[in-house]
Amino acid sequence: MPTVEGTLCLTGHHLILSSRQDNTEELWLLHSNIDSIEKRFVGSVGSIIVKCKDLRVIQLDIPGMEECLNIASSIEALSTLDSVSLMYPFFYRPMFEVIEDGWNSFLPEAAFKDLESMTDEWRLSEVNKDFSVCPSYPPLVAVPKDVDDDTLRKVATFRHSGRFPVLSYYHKKNGMVMMRASQPLTGTNGRRCKEDEKLINATLRPGKRGYIIDTRTINVAQQAKARGGGFESEANYPQWRRIHKALERSNVLQESLIKLVEACNDQSHSMDRWLSKLEASNWQTHVKEILTTACLAAQCIDREGASVLVHGTEGTDSTLQVTSLAQIILDPACRTIRGFQGLVEREWLQAGHPFQQRCAQSAYSNSKPRQEAPVFLLFLDCVWQILRQFPCSFEFSESFLVLLFEHAYASQFGTFLGNSTAERAKLSLPEKTVSLWSWVNRPQELERLTNPLYEANSLVIWPSVAPQSLLLWEGVFLRWNRSSKCLDEAYEEMVHIIEYNKELQNKVNTLRRQLAQLETEDPLLQTP
Repeated sequence: MPTVEGTLCLTGHHLILSSRQDNTEELWLLHSNIDSIEKRFVGSVGSIIVKCKDLRVIQLDIPGMEECLNIASSIEALSTLDSVSLMYPFFYRPMFEVIEDGWNSFLPEAAFKDLESMTDEWRLSEVNKDFSVCPSYPPLVAVPKDVDDDTLRKVATFRHSGRFPVLSYYHKKNGMVMMRASQPLTGTNGRRCKEDEKLINATLRPGKRGYIIDTRTINVAQQAKARGGGFESEANYPQWRRIHKALERSNVLQESLIKLVEACNDQSHSMDRWLSKLEASNWQTHVKEILTTACLAAQCIDREGASVLVHGTEGTDSTLQVTSLAQIILDPACRTIRGFQGLVEREWLQAGHPFQQRCAQSAYSNSKPRQEAPVFLLFLDCVWQILRQFPCSFEFSESFLVLLFEHAYASQFGTFLGNSTAERAKLSLPEKTVSLWSWVNRPQELERLTNPLYEANSLVIWPSVAPQSLLLWEGVFLRWNRSSKCLDEAYEEMVHIIEYNKELQNKVNTLRRQLAQLETEDPLLQTP
């Protein structure tokens, strides 16, 4: 970033740097985007290093030690507000016309209508309408038609935090389904629940087997038994084959992000050091493991013709990474801008991923991580890997993924506030805040986020998970470390070529029509 001289202003929610130079953009930084600050002094000039959740680092040089300390303490106080209701989304008033209220754009009822047009084997249950059966589930969930609400209540007591198996995805091609849940509470005594067995067996076709993909290693799943958790035993679930994968828990992921960002900011210019730091972060390994597991789930459904149940411990983190990525692989609708919004809404927000907890800190925070973890960022990274391998199959560009990363950590919109639908309802977010989707679905924003190479592809897409195929997501991790001027110019040139190609295609079509018309008018002109 270039050096800018200007006036610093702190408001209740923003740090604003207004330049005295012409043609320089004002910096408006949300206090909620600040991850940590550092103070340095050289003589009478103090520097405040502001480290942001979007991985930006901004240095403010302020003359006068006392003034510098006062500003630093104000920034610290304003960037660590505990009360959600004091956050900017509650005070933000849109400067744009809200054409579509994003809070009503992706309701479960609408998604269920699509399902009803394909099958009559499922129903929308209101068993959780007051959030009493499962606090992290939405009020409406899709379950097998033959399973009544009393059965669901019993199953909820047998699953961690009440997260009983619900429908995640229906594969139109062969009628197979993917369900998600949390771990069963079998414990050391091998407790069983007939209602749970009935519920998941209701998703199987006669004579067919299903797969349970447990996102924990067998050792971790065994250890969970001692704490009252566990897994489905072969004896009680004979029609299901259990597969264990090794997706890491949140604390390991947070440590991995910190190490990765540290490697990306390393100024030593030593190749060995960069590569060893990148490897030591294990970030690419996590990307590989998540993609591999999502491919496995998609393979079971599409190639094996089997239904799948995915769960880890809580069913709110790695489970959602797998179910949502499997849908991107299988379902072309999820690769459109609107379809991807629906996927994030359905499989992350309504499914109870605790955004407020997971995104409270990013890579620079000095305080001890509590429940922070880049679970959603890892998912976006995996989507970017697939987008890069299939650049024409996605309606949205990388910019959309970067936008979602930024807004998950700090936003003027209420979409990612709270940890569940219940919390969002309690905070009255739909009434008191603007939805991110209201902003995204404006024609001018959609145009900015659209991939110019997009050509609808109705096929299943199988990404390569070979280490050589997976790259560092520079658009996020190296975004602030170097100029994107060359990339921007290359992108503009690509858009220009595509537009020119369309023009030529239209000319060809016009000439063909003219030729056909001439041939019908004069038989002598007909081509042999």
